[in-house]
Amino acid sequence: MTASTIPGFLSKPRVANVRAGDGAAHMKVVVLAGPESSGKSWLAAQLQAHFGGVLVGEYVRYFIEQNPRDTCLTDIPTIARGQLDWEDQARARQPELLILDTHLLSNILWSQTLFGDCPDWLEPQLLSRHYDLHLLLSPDDVEWTQDGQRCQPLLAERQVFFNASRQWLEQHQQPLQILTGDWKTRQQQAFAAVQRLLA
Repeated sequence: MTASTIPGFLSKPRVANVRAGDGAAHMKVVVLAGPESSGKSWLAAQLQAHFGGVLVGEYVRYFIEQNPRDTCLTDIPTIARGQLDWEDQARARQPELLILDTHLLSNILWSQTLFGDCPDWLEPQLLSRHYDLHLLLSPDDVEWTQDGQRCQPLLAERQVFFNASRQWLEQHQQPLQILTGDWKTRQQQAFAAVQRLLA
């Protein structure tokens, strides 16, 4: 059974296809990164609606919906492998634009934040993959909203997560653009960045 056939799957399918491209050589991969409630899922959907391509959602949300209990450290490998599987399914379709609502960096940082540990294989697996652009969303200037799964209502907590994301991306020389401001400003910045990438 594939994830798309599971009853009660994400309200938005994890892979939403709009336009296929000419192959992997031309595929551009954009990742939304940063703390919770900074607009990643909303902005990923906006990008997909505007530019087309394939959108991959967060496996952890599906995992939590299917396992309504406290997540623990032993769940991290399952969550990470699920995210990789969704990403690989989308990559195999070779769209012109692949938009990732998240990738393994989020799994790494949440594992470290919640449990003080992380499976060793996640970082090498993340570094083995090519990403053309990371849009890193700041927690500043937008309100935190609860959705039943979020757990960092304090701005200071989200700033720590943002700083850890930025540090990792810069340390590993990953292509990065920071998005700030209100929702409209973030959308404008993201659209401009992706437009440049696809030009």
